[in-house]
Amino acid sequence: MGNSLKAIIAFVPSNECQKYLLEDLEEMPVDKMVDLSGRQLRRLPLHICSFRELVKLYLSDNNLNHLPPELEQLQNLQILALDFNNFKVLPLVVCTLKQLCILYLGNNKLSSLPLELRLLQNLKTLWIECNCLQNLPEVVCELSLLKTLHAGSNALRSLPNQLRCLQELRTIWLSGNLLSEFPSVLLDMPFLEVIDVDRNSIQFFPSLAHLPGLKLVIYDHNPCRNAPKVAKGVQRVGRWSEETPEPRKRSGAVIEILLDEKPLLPPVTKPEPE
Repeated sequence: MGNSLKAIIAFVPSNECQKYLLEDLEEMPVDKMVDLSGRQLRRLPLHICSFRELVKLYLSDNNLNHLPPELEQLQNLQILALDFNNFKVLPLVVCTLKQLCILYLGNNKLSSLPLELRLLQNLKTLWIECNCLQNLPEVVCELSLLKTLHAGSNALRSLPNQLRCLQELRTIWLSGNLLSEFPSVLLDMPFLEVIDVDRNSIQFFPSLAHLPGLKLVIYDHNPCRNAPKVAKGVQRVGRWSEETPEPRKRSGAVIEILLDEKPLLPPVTKPEPE
């Protein structure tokens, strides 16, 4: 069925039309995964909520802006993908899915996250990139098992000090925000392995050499005057990284050397829970 026809049918709220968009998905698949990405859905068909053993539900790239309360029946759900939809607020029913390990909320219109998100204490991966967040919601700092946080392409200017409480956090992606200074809280997080602050407005980088867990720092596309110092073996991506020397002062002038190397990007594939 072509996308144009799907788009037309998606406007018709009848159960028959919505069922047609599902392409005869009547029973829960054996692999306990349902992928309804790119179906032009405007509401989640209720019979999906009867698949109580469902583990993975992908609803990416639809036209959803709400979810039915019946979603709460999916208490075995571990992966939920809601990215590339029209959510302005996160439906509270999502916060009742306490087995969630991975939650994708990127490319929506979220300007905040509800306090009820703290109930997702099994969450290990949270993607909130490409939203309308001006501050990182402090409730994120209460997700004690969080390992990966992707908050790029928002309007963040700083990070909350409570972030240091996330001692399981290993990877933080902050590219494409409005950071004018390197977030000082990250200096108190020795367990971090990957820090990405690409495409911000950071002019000076403090030393990161004291972070024993650090493996990769991406700092390209910042108006920085220096490269962050790192411990031996840590990979840097940006100006004056391993491949080229830092600028030398000659007659009071600073000679800048630019890299043609493209910065590494976060993985585009959705990982499985560990």
